Amino acid sequence: MALHEKLARFYQDNLPGAVIEGTTLKAPCPFCASRGRKEPGTLVVFLDEDGFFAGYFRCLSRCVAGGFAPHFARLRLLEADTVPGHDPDQQPYVHNVEWPLKNINQDILKYQNSMTSAVREGFSRIGVGPAVLQELRIGFNGRYIVYPYFQENGCCYAAHCLAPQGSGEEFWYGEEELAAGEFRLFNLADIGRCQGGALFVVEGEENLLCLREQGYPGVAVPRAVDLAALDSQRFAAVETLFMVVNHTPESEASARLFASRLGFKARLLKWPGQAPRDFSLARMAQQEGDNFRAELQKMIRGARAFSPFNTPGREYTLFVENLERRQSAGYQALKSGMPCLDEVLGGIHGINIIGGAPKAGKSCLAIQLASQMAASQVPVIYYDFENGRQKIYQRTMARLSRLPVARFNDQLEGDDQHRFSQAQDELRTMLSWFRVVNDRQLNPEIMRRHVDFLRHETHRQDAVIVIDSLHKLPFKDFSERRTGIDAWLREMESIRDEYNVAFLVISELNRQEGGRYDGVPHMGMFKGSGDIEYTADNALVFLPDWDPVDSRTANRVNSLWLVASRENSPGLVARYHLDYPFWGFREMAVE
Repeated sequence: MALHEKLARFYQDNLPGAVIEGTTLKAPCPFCASRGRKEPGTLVVFLDEDGFFAGYFRCLSRCVAGGFAPHFARLRLLEADTVPGHDPDQQPYVHNVEWPLKNINQDILKYQNSMTSAVREGFSRIGVGPAVLQELRIGFNGRYIVYPYFQENGCCYAAHCLAPQGSGEEFWYGEEELAAGEFRLFNLADIGRCQGGALFVVEGEENLLCLREQGYPGVAVPRAVDLAALDSQRFAAVETLFMVVNHTPESEASARLFASRLGFKARLLKWPGQAPRDFSLARMAQQEGDNFRAELQKMIRGARAFSPFNTPGREYTLFVENLERRQSAGYQALKSGMPCLDEVLGGIHGINIIGGAPKAGKSCLAIQLASQMAASQVPVIYYDFENGRQKIYQRTMARLSRLPVARFNDQLEGDDQHRFSQAQDELRTMLSWFRVVNDRQLNPEIMRRHVDFLRHETHRQDAVIVIDSLHKLPFKDFSERRTGIDAWLREMESIRDEYNVAFLVISELNRQEGGRYDGVPHMGMFKGSGDIEYTADNALVFLPDWDPVDSRTANRVNSLWLVASRENSPGLVARYHLDYPFWGFREMAVE
């Protein structure tokens, strides 16, 4: 026997006079008499086998709050195991709170009795009648509408007070600690009533009233951001949660984050494409009038289970887009300007980590590669924790002008002056694409915003992030340097995949035997993180063929080795001659 048939039998057995009409069971309400009603209202039970609310009952006279079969069994004092689908191992949610002795129950009753016809009329404009206001114990304190937040023990300790004019003026009345965080859950009793069934989670108390008027169960948070404080285990016994938040990017982002914690049981209702920003159920009810229920049901039918995965169609589209991106001019333009390096790596893509000995010229190489790419109109963000912004610009000017930095303050003439002026123009143009950042408070989210801004300003989706150096990145949130480096590497992977940006990261090396940095290049030379070998798409080592300690060395040549790569063959990339004092390297192909 199907579940909806078992539910029909269950309700028929426990409701004298029950009659099934299509997918609805109707019977005289057995609860009205105990609530002081002389004539019983009609109790209806929804039995649609394809619906999410199969087994949901409610009295049309609203003598008791509706719910699903387990709640009905509790009200009728029936044994739990008589309920179809009963799980004997299911544990109730326990909220370990020591409730205060003092509550505001009497105040809430006073505010209910102070409700005015003008306030009721305001609610009627969004289709909410007096019965719903009475059911949820909505009140009025003479100036503000009072929404009481009753807790699990049936007492109210805090209430949300809102100006009826919709001005946004609000405050919380009652116990301060019980008016924040996880306690900001309006009508939470409906969670227990909806065990084994479906429930709405809504942004805004007023919006919940619109749903309750239509007979749907639900809870509300004042703002979508308050969803973050809710324990998802509260909803463990609920089978399906429909989520409705106001039509803003911020609210929808909060709903998705909460849905990711709930898993497949969450279903987010989508607003119609023509819906304006900040649209809500209350505005929809006012706009649609008698058609509101039909439009709401259309949204419910269109809701899909929240999935942590892209749809297969979306996944294939992303695959094709990535193939097309690799063939685009922007992607092909991600070149370092060093022919041998670009040939070996296929351009600057993915995460490229270059390790080098102290004073070997790592920063000089990074500045040159970054500025050459920016000169080719590749967006570059250079995170510098070594040299300072001025030194980076001076060294770039020296390379472009073929003038030592020491001569910048001289009275230049002739060809020197011409080269210096030309280099100034090149640098000025380059700076639209070359952003140097020295922020010691840098974190991954700030880095993401920097990427967003530069891509917006340059109208380019491809970008390169240069970090000088990995071991100087801020580790404010990490107790150990090793932990901090590995955490940053994980963030770089995430940013690479989210934004399709490339990284060029400078790293330190471990000293080899005898305190030297030479020898056969290998992955073990990288300092401070075993995760580099797992993170780097290309790991390179920049070793001097001269003694970095000996300042008298005139012919300074470094060898660049590719020691590990996901797609390219390791080996010697090229040799680089330091063009001192012009702070640049000349690439020499391997013979």
